[in-house]
Amino acid sequence: MHLRNKRELFLIALVLLVGTWLSAQNSAAPNQPSTGAATAAPQQSGGTIQPPTTQGQEPASQHDDVYVFKKEVDEVTLHATVVDDHNRLITNLTRGDFDVLEDGKPQKITSFHNEDIPVAMGIVIDNSGSMREKRPQVNAAALNLVRSSNPQDKVFVVNFNEEYFLDQDYTGSIPKLKDALERIESRGGTALYDAVVASADHLKKSGDLEKKVLLVVTDGEDNASRESLEQALRRLQEQNGPTIYTIGLLSEEHGKRARRALREMAEDTGGVAFFPKDLNEVEAITQQIAHDIRNQYSIGYKPSTPQSAGGYRTVKVEAQAKGYKKLQVRTRSGYYAGQQHTSSQAGGQ
Repeated sequence: MHLRNKRELFLIALVLLVGTWLSAQNSAAPNQPSTGAATAAPQQSGGTIQPPTTQGQEPASQHDDVYVFKKEVDEVTLHATVVDDHNRLITNLTRGDFDVLEDGKPQKITSFHNEDIPVAMGIVIDNSGSMREKRPQVNAAALNLVRSSNPQDKVFVVNFNEEYFLDQDYTGSIPKLKDALERIESRGGTALYDAVVASADHLKKSGDLEKKVLLVVTDGEDNASRESLEQALRRLQEQNGPTIYTIGLLSEEHGKRARRALREMAEDTGGVAFFPKDLNEVEAITQQIAHDIRNQYSIGYKPSTPQSAGGYRTVKVEAQAKGYKKLQVRTRSGYYAGQQHTSSQAGGQ
């Protein structure tokens, strides 16, 4: 390409000279002085601006536009009921009256309280054909359990036969719970273990309520679950899992196997298994369960064996106090360290 005159050549040369001078000035400019502690620049990931990481804190996660710093929680929480030698509830003990043993080793109690705290509760009721005539009284007793519980409790209802149905999610509304309990479609078999495991998983969606309870009512043995009793028990024994209360309205033909299942689910988790001889006893039983739940001690400890070691840990809580000859403590018998299982949730109809 040829230039047409010297003037054009002079102007181009001048532009090039100025550009070169400006470039040299920018590269030689000193850094701006600091006016305080350095501030980390926001990080961009996937189109979302993440806040800077502060030393000593875990990276933050975003949930509903609120940033929450993640925290490693390794405290095991036990919910314990204490009775005397006449099976009367004892509710006036202090932290120093308790000893906690994990795998036979004494543990240091890190938190303790015995006030009535709200619970997340699942009402899990057999909806098979044999329960049709029993449901009105069972439903009424279940509703009275809710009425006698802490007003801030969150309750859901699962009806089950060969399948399980979440007929009412967490609520404190008696009318909504009543409607869910009255959805009776009695048919088919009894998938007890599947319903209990799915309900225990659903308790993890209860928000900040640390205390979790299941009430399970059935009149027969499991004959439709994919889970075996042993598999279900393992799934229920994860860290800080629910306390289970069971009511077995059992006939003689379903006695032995069904009683064993209901008793093990209850006792392994710190609950109680009830086997009324008459349907009319169910009302008094649910009142007893409500009283039991509202008068428990919550005891927390950080295991001396790291949770990362995994494995099953046996747990035993003992209580001794002046004025009492023999105290019995009911709590979970053990747990699988660090186990955080997630399975299918109770499905909707």
